[in-house]
Amino acid sequence: MKAIRRFSVRPVLPEPLRPLQELAFNLRWSWHPETRELLRSVAPDSWQAAREDPVRLLGTVSADRLAALAADRGFLRRLGVAIGDLRDYLTEPRWYQQADARAGGELPRCVAYFSPEFGITAALPQYSGGLGILAGDHLKAASDLGAPLIGVGLLYRHGYFRQSLSPDGWQQEHYPVIDPHELPLTPLTEPDGTPARVTLDLPVGRTLTARIWQVAVGRVPLLLLDSTVAENGPAERDVTDRLYGGGGEHRLLQEMLLGIGGMRAVRTYCRVTGHAEPEVCHMNEGHAGFLGPERIRELGEAGTGFDAALWSVRAGTVFTTHTPVPAGIDRFPEELVARHFGEGGELAGLGTEALLRLGRETTADGEPQFNMAVLGLRTAQRANGVSALHGNVSRGMFAGLWPGFDADEAPIGAVTNGVHAPTWTADAVLRARTEALGDAELWELRRTLREQLVHEVRARLRASWRQRGAGQAELGWVDDVLDPDVLTIGFARRVPSYKRLTLMLRDRERLTSLLLHPERPVQIVVAGKAHPADDGGKRLIQELVRFADDPAIRHRIVFLPDYGMAMARSLYAGCDVWLNNPLRPLEACGTSGMKAALNGCLNLSVRDGWWDEWFDPDFGWEIPTADGLAAAEPDRRDAIEAAALYTLLNEQVTPCFYDRGVNRGGLPIRWLEMVRATLDRLGPRVLADRMLREYVTGFYAPAAAAHRAMTPEAAGELAAYADRVRQEWPRVSVDHVEPGAESPTLGGTVSLRVRVSLGDLDPAAVEVQAVTGRVDGDDTLADPVYVQLKPEGGADLAGRWTFSGELSLHRPGPFGYTVRILPSHRLLAHRAELGLVALPGEEAAEAHGTLFR
Repeated sequence: MKAIRRFSVRPVLPEPLRPLQELAFNLRWSWHPETRELLRSVAPDSWQAAREDPVRLLGTVSADRLAALAADRGFLRRLGVAIGDLRDYLTEPRWYQQADARAGGELPRCVAYFSPEFGITAALPQYSGGLGILAGDHLKAASDLGAPLIGVGLLYRHGYFRQSLSPDGWQQEHYPVIDPHELPLTPLTEPDGTPARVTLDLPVGRTLTARIWQVAVGRVPLLLLDSTVAENGPAERDVTDRLYGGGGEHRLLQEMLLGIGGMRAVRTYCRVTGHAEPEVCHMNEGHAGFLGPERIRELGEAGTGFDAALWSVRAGTVFTTHTPVPAGIDRFPEELVARHFGEGGELAGLGTEALLRLGRETTADGEPQFNMAVLGLRTAQRANGVSALHGNVSRGMFAGLWPGFDADEAPIGAVTNGVHAPTWTADAVLRARTEALGDAELWELRRTLREQLVHEVRARLRASWRQRGAGQAELGWVDDVLDPDVLTIGFARRVPSYKRLTLMLRDRERLTSLLLHPERPVQIVVAGKAHPADDGGKRLIQELVRFADDPAIRHRIVFLPDYGMAMARSLYAGCDVWLNNPLRPLEACGTSGMKAALNGCLNLSVRDGWWDEWFDPDFGWEIPTADGLAAAEPDRRDAIEAAALYTLLNEQVTPCFYDRGVNRGGLPIRWLEMVRATLDRLGPRVLADRMLREYVTGFYAPAAAAHRAMTPEAAGELAAYADRVRQEWPRVSVDHVEPGAESPTLGGTVSLRVRVSLGDLDPAAVEVQAVTGRVDGDDTLADPVYVQLKPEGGADLAGRWTFSGELSLHRPGPFGYTVRILPSHRLLAHRAELGLVALPGEEAAEAHGTLFR
C-alpha cells in the first residue's frame, strides 16, 4: 500500500546539540573534512545508509543517541570547535576583501551568478554533468575567497535521472521524487513569515508562480526556484520537474523562470535580507538569457528608453559560453517566443519585435530562430569561453555577429575552468601534501587509493548485476574484478557521441591484449550517462557494457552505472591514468582530468580543452589527432586516433608504470616523478580559486566599473551615439590611401595619409586605424598591430577628412597593412562592440554589423 502524501519529520535537537543543525545546513561540510567527520560521528553506523548526507542522518538518529551525545563532553567540545570555525569562516575577511581594499573599494559589492544546474554535493542532486559541477565549484571558490556572489538556479523535483542497466546493457532511467524538506534547504520568507514567491505572466491569463528556497554554500547563498506550488495549474507545477526534461514550450518556460524569475528572486532576497543588490550578473551559458530583457524592463519602468536600458544592462553583464558546436545551443521558434512575450505575456512592455531582435539568428534555410546564446552575447558586454582553445572556437562560431572583423577580434575572451580542490582531492592526498613524502611513501599512497577504488568498484558492480537480474550465487567472480597492483585507467563523463566512449573498442584485439598482457596489464573503469533522449549515446554504453560482460576480460574492464559526484571522487583518487579522447576541438574544457590531476593521476588525452594549453610531458601524454579528417572521413579519423592510443599505452604508458628495476628499489621512478610534477606544478593551475580570481579581475571588476559609469545620462548618451553611428555608417568609407616614399628597412617607418568620408559624423566619433603585420602568400595579416591615425585639419570641399600616421617596421620579411574605420566612444568596451567597420574597396559593403539587428 502506498501513501497518498509524503512529508518529513525533522528532529528536535537537545539544546547543546542545536549547532549540529547549523553545520548540517551549510554545505561547507561537503568540502571540510573535519566537519564531515564530526557529523558522521553522530551515528557512524548510519552514515552510509544516509548517503553521507547529514540532514538525512539527523532525521534518523534516535532520541537516546541524541541524549547521550548531549551529555558527552568530548563530543560537545568538538562541536564547539566546529561551529566556531564555521562562524569564523563566514565572517572573517578573505582574499576578496583584501583585494577590494587594495583597489579602493572598486570591486563589485555583489555578483548574481545564474546557472541551470549546480553540482555542490551528492546530497543536493541538482546537476547532470560538467556545467553544473563547474557552477558548484564556482560558488565554493567564491565562498573560500570571500567573493560576494548570489547563486541562482531552479529546484528540480526529480533532479537528473538515476541510471541502471537492463540485462542486455541498455541504459534505464529512474526519476526519484525529491522532497525539499529532506534536503539542506530553507525557505525564503517575507517579513511576515509567508513564503517568498515570484510570479510570471503567461499567455491566456495563466501565471507561473515559484517559491524560493535558500541553500547556504559556505558564505554564498544559492536561490533555487520551485514551481511545485498550489497556486499553479498542473502544467505550471511541472516546469521544474526534471533537469533538461522536455522540449519546446517546457524548456522555454524553464528558461523564462531561470532568467526572469531568477532576477526577481534576487531582488526579493536583497529586499528581505538587506543584502547588497548585484552590480554584475553572470550567465553560466545561455539558459538564463532572459535575465537581460527582465533588467531592461526594470529600467524601462523607471523611465529609461529601450536602447539606453540595453546599454546599461550590457555594461553590468558577463556571459560564459560552454558550447563548442552550434547544435549545443538552445533555440526556439520565434512564434513560440512571441506568444509568451506578446500581449498578456511577460515583458510585454518591451515590444515583441524588440525582444525578438535580441535573440534572432537566421538559419541556413532562411528561417529566423531565437538563439539563447545570441541573446546572451547581445545583452552582455563581456563574454568568455572556458579554455584558451574554446575561446578561439567560440570567436569563430559567433564571428557572424561581427562581420568585417577577423574572427580573432570577436569580443569573446577566455577563462579556463578550474576545479575546487577540497571537494575533489582525496582526504589522504590533502593530508599527505603537508608532509615530505619519499618515493616509497608516495607509491604506497597511490596503491592505497587504488585498492580503495577496487573495493568500491566491486561493491558497485555487484549491486549493478543484481539490478540486472543476476542472483547472488552467480556473482562470485566479482571478488576478482580489478587488481590493486595493476595500472588503472579511468574514463567517466557524459556520453554524447563527440566524447567517443567506445574509441577504445575500435580494435578489440589490441585492447584485449593490453588488458591481459602477462607482464604489463591494464584495467579500465568506465562510467557515464547518456541523455534520456539520446539513443545513440545509449547504444554506445550498451556496446561497451557488452564488451565488458565477456567472462574472458570482465576482471579487467568494468562499466559502473549511475555516475555522480560520490562515485567521481573515488575514481579521480584511485585511477593512475585519466583517459580523454573527444573529437578535437569539441571539448570546451573537460575538467574531469583536472580533478584527477589533483590526486596525482596522470592524463592521457587529446589536445583539447584545458589540456591543449597546459599539456606537458611531465603531466601525462598527448594522443595525436587527425583533425583534418573530421568532417570528410570520421571513420578513418577514429581508426587513426585509436591506433595512436593503443601505441601510446603499449609503448609509453605501461612501460613507465611497470619499469621497476632492482636498482630502483622496486619503484617506478619516472612515474613517480610525473606524479610529483602533476601535484606540484599542474595542481595549482587547475584550481577554481585561480579561475575565480581571473573572473574577478578580468570580468567582474571591469563590469562593475562599467555599470557604475553607465548612469542614466551616460546610457542615454551612448544609445544616441550608437543610433547616430548606425544611421550614418552607410556613408562612412575609406576613399584613398596615400603611402609615403617606401624604402622599408628594419627599424624604419612607413608614412600613411588616408582620406575618408564620415557622412555627418565628426572625427571624434570614429577611430581610423592602420592594421599592420607580416603577411602570408595570400596577403593575410598575421599577428596584426593596430595603429591609430590622427586627423589633419578640417574636411575638404568634398567633405572628406585626412588622417595620417607612421607604421614602425620591427620585423624583417613580407609586410603589409590595411586601413579601416571603427566607431569610437569612451563607454564602448571593445572596438568590435557595435559590429561596425568600414574597410577599403568592396569589403566595406559587407561590414555593417548584425550584433544589434
